[in-house]
Amino acid sequence: MAQHFLLSAASRTLSLRSIYKAGEEAAYRTFCEMRWPENGGEAVCPRCGHEETYDISTRRKFKCKACHHHFSVTSGTIFASRKMDFVDLLAAICIIVNASKGVSMVQLSRDLDCQYKTAFVLAHKLREAMAQEVHTGEVLDGHVEVDGAYFGGHIRPANRREDRKDRRLRIHQTGKRRVVVAFRERHGDTVPFVAKSEADGVELAKVHVDRMATISADEASHWDLLHAGWDVQRINHSEAYSLNGVHTNWVESFFSRLRRMIEGQHHFVSPQYLHQYANHAAWLEDNRRTDNGSLARGLVAEAMGAPVSRQWKGYWQRAA
Repeated sequence: MAQHFLLSAASRTLSLRSIYKAGEEAAYRTFCEMRWPENGGEAVCPRCGHEETYDISTRRKFKCKACHHHFSVTSGTIFASRKMDFVDLLAAICIIVNASKGVSMVQLSRDLDCQYKTAFVLAHKLREAMAQEVHTGEVLDGHVEVDGAYFGGHIRPANRREDRKDRRLRIHQTGKRRVVVAFRERHGDTVPFVAKSEADGVELAKVHVDRMATISADEASHWDLLHAGWDVQRINHSEAYSLNGVHTNWVESFFSRLRRMIEGQHHFVSPQYLHQYANHAAWLEDNRRTDNGSLARGLVAEAMGAPVSRQWKGYWQRAA
């Protein structure tokens, strides 16, 4: 029997022990190398692009020799206004990429010895960086599977039987239930979207799936409209999950990871942030065969290339 990749030594190329053993200076150099890879980790002015700078080592800042602009390695990136040490930031990234089903913010705050809201916002900033890799704007082609799964909106039943209501009726809903519609190329990328109805996936397909692609979907009636624009294969899950090569197992694998992430780790996700957790699960699913060291370096590079967060101001203050 073949060994699962996550159980192999090849999947483990980075550890918390190695990060803290290397120390703060090594972590700082890692961020410099990821910010300016084309210049060997040497600072480049983000304002004028000049490659000659003064190194203000006592403050870990730089001064451009051309325009005299002062900046740091995290200036203008998603880590702007950071307050954590670089070794702790790198450790947080290591913990997040090591968690194949996600990690709760309570656990992350305890591991890093920081406040819950610090861990919460740091993780969401990293998810914004992941989203850049998930939502590239490229149109999916080849064989694409589509499906949807509902999350949130739990209604707690009343204590007494006579006080309980039919929670399936619209009038008794909370309005917080959302559906994640996901498109997944076989042997390719996963692209999730959050909507109020699974039927919205038809309009999303018109934008994100090539007309020459083949689509696999289940027997839900709203997918009937896909036949007008694509070659569509349908599978009735009440009869079989896979039949004559027709299935949606790839996209169901993504939903399995997302469900375990939300129900097993986070327990509750606000509709306001559901899209970020969906992007996180898609990023993990698409990189499931990548070792944790490469994942960590790739995430640092994505974060250093991402602009200042539009949703969060400062380190944990929410934008108005």
